Amino acid sequence: MDKFIINGGKKLYGKVEISGAKNAILPIMTATLLAKGKSILHNVPHLNDIKMMAHVLRVIGARVDYHDGVLEIDATHASYFEAPYELVSKMRASIYVLGPLLSRFGQSKVSFPGGCAIGTRPVDLHLMAMEKLGAAIDIEHGYIMANAGKLKGNDIHFPKVSVGATANALMAAVLANGETNMFGAASEPDISSLIDFLIIMGARIQGKGTKYIKVIGVKKLEPAEMIMMPDRIEAGTFLIAAAITKSDITISKCEPSHLETLMEKLRIAGANFEIHNNEIKIISPKIIKSVDVTTGPYPGYPTDLQAQFMALMSLADGESVITETIFPDRFMHVAELNRLDADIKVDKNVATVKGVKSLSGAQVMATDLRASATLVLAGLAAQGQTEVSRIYHIDRGYDKIEEKLRKLGADIIRAKE
Repeated sequence: MDKFIINGGKKLYGKVEISGAKNAILPIMTATLLAKGKSILHNVPHLNDIKMMAHVLRVIGARVDYHDGVLEIDATHASYFEAPYELVSKMRASIYVLGPLLSRFGQSKVSFPGGCAIGTRPVDLHLMAMEKLGAAIDIEHGYIMANAGKLKGNDIHFPKVSVGATANALMAAVLANGETNMFGAASEPDISSLIDFLIIMGARIQGKGTKYIKVIGVKKLEPAEMIMMPDRIEAGTFLIAAAITKSDITISKCEPSHLETLMEKLRIAGANFEIHNNEIKIISPKIIKSVDVTTGPYPGYPTDLQAQFMALMSLADGESVITETIFPDRFMHVAELNRLDADIKVDKNVATVKGVKSLSGAQVMATDLRASATLVLAGLAAQGQTEVSRIYHIDRGYDKIEEKLRKLGADIIRAKE
């Protein structure tokens, strides 16, 4: 396994380009199964999660090729309706094949998903949506067995916002007979990007970016070509990296409108921004002010940036309260931040962060994707040397983060454990 060795206390400067959005690309990859022919996705980063999804699609029978940021998926000969445990157990997003397989083959067999350890992440809303569209669901030996014949449009009421369930429902409904109305759907940019791709394929969808989505089923979809949107979580991570090191940097190839909630919190913390088209320059505060944060569905504060902001608040002047409403157990990074001399206490889904004057380098261990990025940010700001182990987590969602940081002036290298 690899680790990062970081010598902290360096100022960052310059410009960094943001990669394509992993959380948008993964469901779009599975959506290519809905049409025979070759779909082409541009601006696709080299990430372990994307490689894993490519393996899943190959098992199903698609041909997948990747070169220089271009992903080609030919689903013409896809003929296998099972996503096996060996692959699905390694990545939760594999559940995205449920809807497309059911839509294309009238049946699917998908192992219960695995992935990073940030608490229970049930699939009950995915199954509810499939049942509403006419599927019969059975659970056998750890597999979701879904059978439908031809899916039929229906009203789907989501009791709580679920990006994954909304994506699966969309991909199942586009070829269903009749009209599907989704109430309480997710409005994340990742869902909007999936809707854009499905529309290019020939789907009829209304309500993009809202909690109400209408899908009018069509008889056939065609393969599509699209440029993948920028990753707002990677962009947010670099903005926080600048703030925690009190540096001024520019992030490019981003979508500023996707980052408004984070930028508002950073403004309260003392940062300023200059925004020009798809670039954001952050002018970081000399003194970081404490800010309370509560995570929530888009356009609320994203759970995937909660841990990174906590690292920033650990160096703030004062006390802040961070409340996690999406994944209440998503505080595994707290113990590791405290090893760096942060002062954080957790009570259920609430973390109280007392700002300290400085962090001190230490050996820490990554526990999940966003926690690993958080420890890197803390290491950049800490005095002395920090070693972050188990960084295979970070390779799931950040494309060569250490190279991007080095170009900004950070002292970080990848080494073998």
